[in-house]
Amino acid sequence: MSYKLKLLCFLAIACLPAFATIERGVMLREGVIYVDPSTDSTKLSNIGRGREVAVMERSKGWANVMGTVDVGYAPEDPETQVERNVTGWIEDKGIILSTTPDGDKILFGEAFDSELEASKRGGRRNAAQDAMRLYGHIPVLFPQSPLAAEGAYRAADIRWQLEAADAASRPSAKERDPALHVQIDEDFMRQVMKKYPRTKWADLAAYHLIDNKLCGDWEAAAKCPETEAAMYVKYADEHPQSPKTPEALYRAAWRYSALIQIYQTSNNQKKADESSERSLALAKKLIAQYPNDTDWSSRAVRLVYMVSNKMPTWGITVE
Repeated sequence: MSYKLKLLCFLAIACLPAFATIERGVMLREGVIYVDPSTDSTKLSNIGRGREVAVMERSKGWANVMGTVDVGYAPEDPETQVERNVTGWIEDKGIILSTTPDGDKILFGEAFDSELEASKRGGRRNAAQDAMRLYGHIPVLFPQSPLAAEGAYRAADIRWQLEAADAASRPSAKERDPALHVQIDEDFMRQVMKKYPRTKWADLAAYHLIDNKLCGDWEAAAKCPETEAAMYVKYADEHPQSPKTPEALYRAAWRYSALIQIYQTSNNQKKADESSERSLALAKKLIAQYPNDTDWSSRAVRLVYMVSNKMPTWGITVE
């Protein structure tokens, strides 16, 4: 939900009678909103997973709620949902409140299930958005939960992946200058870093921010791989405990290996030799410090072999 829609929802709730007891909840499963507390009543709308509802009153198995529902898709963007607030009655089940026992785990379980559904070929439409909302409500409803930080990160991560896929599909993604690319919104990742500093989740969030600074087509120029390698090295230095540090070291080492060919092509053997030394040093550091991360340490072993044997890793790799 956009900030504008959230504000309108909050203002609407604030205008309710002062004596009303409002409970904030999240829909675990899809439900139906009716005019009256009866399945024979007129149906107003469906309300989906992860949607926030304000529970205003209850009556014999029913809850009177104000909730945000989807009413279709924007004509200019078929992937963007159009939303509005609806007030009515839903069956009083599947609403997770801050007082629901194990509510944080229930939301996390449903979010993970939706995330898996999104990864399936032909999976439920908008399952990724469902997962994003469900994860995102955990730190709000259950701020003291041990799952709060992970929920906040996973919600931000799904949002990032969706926006990154859109950005990569744009023609501007091929531009060498990253300033010309469609930028992915960093706010949610920065919120994770600010709210949960010095945690695994803050480290993971910080790694995502590198994406907005990466070049498109290098155009066989040294500036991009030099700058990108330095960014990955800086990340590894500042986040030595991050699960992403082995990957960062490898990506830096590989970029230095690519610079070997770039500098040789421009007849700058001194720079090529320096790039080779940097590539080998970083790859060996990865192998020594993270031997148990077999994915990246194995790739580093291969990189050391290729660079040591003067095998090209970028450009024309068949000799």
